[in-house]
Amino acid sequence: MKKIILYFLIFEIIAIGLFLLTDNFFYYLNFTYIGLCITIGLYLYNVETKYSKYARNFIQITIGLYLLIYLGILSSENMMLEGFWYYLFLGVFEAAVIHYAIAKIFGPFLFGRGWCGYACWTAMILDLLPYKTPNKKLDHEREKYGYIRYILFIISPILVSALFILKMATNTTMFYLFIIVNILYYIIGIILAYHLKDNRAFCKYICPITVFLKIGSKYSLLKIKYDKNKCDDCKKCYRSCPMDVDICSNDKNKTNATECILCMSCAKSCKKNALYL
Repeated sequence: MKKIILYFLIFEIIAIGLFLLTDNFFYYLNFTYIGLCITIGLYLYNVETKYSKYARNFIQITIGLYLLIYLGILSSENMMLEGFWYYLFLGVFEAAVIHYAIAKIFGPFLFGRGWCGYACWTAMILDLLPYKTPNKKLDHEREKYGYIRYILFIISPILVSALFILKMATNTTMFYLFIIVNILYYIIGIILAYHLKDNRAFCKYICPITVFLKIGSKYSLLKIKYDKNKCDDCKKCYRSCPMDVDICSNDKNKTNATECILCMSCAKSCKKNALYL
């Protein structure tokens, strides 16, 4: 329970800090809301009730829909990678720039790829598909398709730069781009999930945001720890991991180390309690 309160306090510190920095009360409400959703979800996960298995879905839906519907659609803020470059090129330290700085650039040094596991509005839908435990025989596909994320990452600032050059870089253009890119991501993500029988295939091969996330995730303070003395080498943790992480190691260079989304599927599958945050 102390850890749960600590997580809430971290978001409160961020909320208060941004409010004082920008003199915009919205940022206090924004990060307080996100911190509260995470706190409630983590509480549900830890109290061992019939609702515990839905705890992460609760966090994903409450935060994901807020970012997608309220900030993205109703407030016309492009919260995608293109939105980050757009506001950055404008020299505006708000909206997507703050979002990316906290959730995807500097934040991962603290909480790794927690964004992917608990707040991504694309994964919010993909995680509802039937292939929660991927076919491990397809892990080699990373080498075959993993380069796609880097290509999309490079294309994103080039596209936004082209819009500025053509004098088409407006809030309206970025809003429509937000809608189009989101629809494409959902379509591609769902097709990949069914084709490869893996809900998280999009995250592994396509999502350009992971280029940011991988850097901080490798050195993240918050990681799933492994107690070798308790492990009986049953491999249930690996088989249950949606991201194919070799979690039975505390080495930061272990297989797919930067892919862990802190979903705790491995810890829940371990009967020896050898895995913990």
